[in-house]
Formats: sequence, C-alpha cells, structure tokens
Amino acid sequence: MGQVGMIIFVALAFGAFYFLLIRPQRKRQKEHQSFIEELQTGDKVITIGGMFGEIDSVGEQDFMLKVEDGTRVKFLKNSIMGKQQTDLSED
Repeated sequence: MGQVGMIIFVALAFGAFYFLLIRPQRKRQKEHQSFIEELQTGDKVITIGGMFGEIDSVGEQDFMLKVEDGTRVKFLKNSIMGKQQTDLSED
C-alpha cells in the first residue's frame, strides 16, 4: 500500500505543479505571441526596458521604433512589453 500511496502523491503533486505553474505560463506566452503578431506600423508601444516609441516598420524578427526626438531604434519583437495606454509626452 505504501508504494501505491507514493505514486498517487507524486501524480497529484505533478498535476498541481502543471496546473499552477506550467499551464498559466504557456497561456501568457501564447497571449504575448498573439499580441506581437497583431502589432502594426503606427502603434505606440513600450519596451521591456521602459522605452516608449511608435512602430515605424515591421521586420520578420524585429521592429523599428521611432522615439520622441525622431530617432529610430531597432528592437526584437519579443522585447515589446505592451501598447502605450496614454499619451505620456510632455506638451
């Protein structure tokens, strides 16, 4: 009975680990990938490093962002954190 109980415990522990950690992480990855694929020229975004910019062009693996002073900077697609929600530029 001891070995059967141990097998059940390990299976339950793995199931809990999967549903609490692995599954939510995969869901976030799929959502982020979908978000990246939907971005277009003109969208205002924020990078993981905190840089604000507007997408100037879209490459296969990267985006060219135009920052406030007109400078263009190339970023990998996965380094985009999200869309800019409000206009934070100073007038």
